[in-house]
Amino acid sequence: MKIGSLEINGYAALAPMAGAADRSFRTVCRRFGASYTVSELISSKGVSLGSTKSRELMRLTDGERPAAVQLFGCDPDVMADAAQYAMQFSPDFIDINMGCPAPKVAGNGCGSALMKNPQLAERIVRAVVGAVPVPVTVKIRSGWDSSSVNAVEVAQRCENAGASAITVHGRTREQMYAPSVDMDIIRQVKRAVSVPVIGNGDIVDARSAAKMYEDTGCDFIMVGRAALGAPWIFSQINAYLSDENRTLCDPPISERMRVLMMQARLTVDEKGEIKGIKELRKHAAWYMNGLRGAARYRRECGELNSLEQLYELCYRVCKEND
Repeated sequence: MKIGSLEINGYAALAPMAGAADRSFRTVCRRFGASYTVSELISSKGVSLGSTKSRELMRLTDGERPAAVQLFGCDPDVMADAAQYAMQFSPDFIDINMGCPAPKVAGNGCGSALMKNPQLAERIVRAVVGAVPVPVTVKIRSGWDSSSVNAVEVAQRCENAGASAITVHGRTREQMYAPSVDMDIIRQVKRAVSVPVIGNGDIVDARSAAKMYEDTGCDFIMVGRAALGAPWIFSQINAYLSDENRTLCDPPISERMRVLMMQARLTVDEKGEIKGIKELRKHAAWYMNGLRGAARYRRECGELNSLEQLYELCYRVCKEND
């Protein structure tokens, strides 16, 4: 797939996930074969007001590239200015969020609320495209609610405004993350635009990844929550789709814990031990899913305060699940 002039190899990208897909996790996913990554959600208004946090979220490292900075907002000029500011971090492309369902985002007319205002959505894309020298992509939902499933119209407007690719999460904002994703709306968008379409939603393993490709005809796919605690899903998808449905089993528990420790080391190097371990607790808990004694391990993850404690827990998990 090409995003503008940017060549993307492989089969699946890591979805942007606020509060979860930080730099360390993005780096680990790239090591397991994620084709590209996208930053956490960044407020264009925050950037304009000089928010240190918003600007820090824009920083990208070589280990997570190709990578995009994802912005949200509802003012075309503010979005354009934020995109220009992001260029100092050399993103490979800019992604515009029109899919976030969170009340603090959508409630302010941003994120998925833009599905209710296709004209404004188009103006935002056009402003950002005109402001930066890199490709601009857009992530949308199928619509705001069941009475306004308008992803095709929004996608066409985004393409007309210069978007180089469009990601479609096949649910309305009203549906949040349930029920099952609507494959048909992704297929409709694919037929309606000429730029690449990336399918998103309900991809939990290699077979569901293949089903997304088959059912929608999309050009690429994006994996989100299924990668949390299981970044090897990208290796599994790549093997299945590139090598005649070759199935890679989940790694043994020892390897799972090794990956967790690797991510922990990256996080601590990035953020320091106190902050890093605190933010890593939820990731550690995700790595415990499906293990014997998982509930107890997850409780212990919530009490971690040091890298040493994490290492001790990982060694004990290996021993108790041998």
